Amino acid sequence: MGLDVWLLLGAGIVIAAIVAVRIAHRSGLPSLLIFLGFGLLLGESGLGLQFENPLLAQQMGLIALAVILAEGGLTTNWHHVRRSIPTALVLATLGVGVSIAAVAVAVHTLLGMNWRTALLLGAVLASTDAAAVFSVLRRLPLPSRLAGILEAESGFNDAPTVIAVMLLSAAASPSLGQALLMVVFELFVGAVVGLVVGPLGVYALRRIALPVSGLYPIAVLALAFVAYAGAVLLHGSGFLAVYLATLVMGNSRMPHRASSRGFAEGVAWLAQIGLFVMLGMLASPSEMPSAIIPGLVAGLILVAVARPLSIVICAQVIRLARIDRLNWREQAFLSWAGLRGAVPIVLATIPWAANATNSSVAKLVFNEVFVIVVVYTLIQGPTLPFLAKTLGLSTPDEARDLEVESAPLEELNADLLQIKVPPTSKLHGVEIFELRLPTDAQVTLIVRDGRTFVPEGSTRIRVDDQLLVVTTAAHRELVERRMKAISRRGKLAGWFGELGK
Repeated sequence: MGLDVWLLLGAGIVIAAIVAVRIAHRSGLPSLLIFLGFGLLLGESGLGLQFENPLLAQQMGLIALAVILAEGGLTTNWHHVRRSIPTALVLATLGVGVSIAAVAVAVHTLLGMNWRTALLLGAVLASTDAAAVFSVLRRLPLPSRLAGILEAESGFNDAPTVIAVMLLSAAASPSLGQALLMVVFELFVGAVVGLVVGPLGVYALRRIALPVSGLYPIAVLALAFVAYAGAVLLHGSGFLAVYLATLVMGNSRMPHRASSRGFAEGVAWLAQIGLFVMLGMLASPSEMPSAIIPGLVAGLILVAVARPLSIVICAQVIRLARIDRLNWREQAFLSWAGLRGAVPIVLATIPWAANATNSSVAKLVFNEVFVIVVVYTLIQGPTLPFLAKTLGLSTPDEARDLEVESAPLEELNADLLQIKVPPTSKLHGVEIFELRLPTDAQVTLIVRDGRTFVPEGSTRIRVDDQLLVVTTAAHRELVERRMKAISRRGKLAGWFGELGK
């Protein structure tokens, strides 16, 4: 086929996938399953397009995961996850180790796998999928602390699991002591690179006035890849570097921050679509029947034993170390919310490409992981809202935070803030004069129901209004905090001690 035909086919797949996202959102069906279905339809058992290159799939998959993690970092609210970081780090390190060991012991005993293959399967399945967690949990009205734990864990645990899978896939596996030292070294280098690139990127973007606003999102994504590639070249964890760098950038005062987040979300969706379609094409449906029983057994061990055990052990460590305290309801939800998606399937291509074991065993591991992801995502994802409600963890009345975008007015030393009033925000019904903004800040325009008008002091704000606020750069942060405080607690927010931080 010519290039034009491939371009038409690719564009058609993307459009169909975008439509499928809407269908999946309404039905509650995880969209990744639809994308995998597209891949299977295009593959050898469907339209007959041949794709059996695990090395290329591994390389493209790792790049796609870096893009997805970049979007996760940019869209993660630091104030929501800050208290959850220590807990998430324990889950992403000790929890990963416990999960690997539990799965390995169980599948070695029940399925007769040799120890190396059993450990490899445990490592491949240890990581929760950032894309699946972000897409599902951000639609659930969970307490910010619990949602923050799951988001931060999914952002952090890719790094140690990738390192573990790489080590187990090597021709000569290192000793346990050497492996632990390598893991610590790679995580340290990745953290340093991410925490250097992120602040430097913010510093540069705030001081370089680009001629076109659309260049800022591109620059942010380029900086994310600087962090990823720089860490990899220094033999560090590229995933940890890209997540930390984008976490810093996404929570800093950066020009066109909201636009950069929106652009990253679009690119991440494109990466997910391409990734799942590619993995679907890589799979061979004719070989799946032999993997169904061991896959279902391994998946049951993962969700019923390994994940809950890792949560319980980590909860005890966290309590003894006085880091946090997780009650039984939170532990139960964390145990069930360990969603698997593209990450385990991509990781399963690493031993297949490296041929660490014989090719047939590596392909069997890939097929088993594919079965686990499809079946248990279908079971776990749609049941999370029901579980959250049953456990009393759902908080439907909690107001969402305001999204504030800043466009710098360089010559005037001023900022233009664009604020959309979300549902349940207590800005609804507040009159403009009751905002009590600083004297050098003014609500200059309101967009309501497609109509634009200049407000008066007595104009009442409504849900879904878009407010344009002009403020001097010196008071921009004060204005943003005041608007957030009123959104959360109403016009008497100050009396309740709400400062909008």
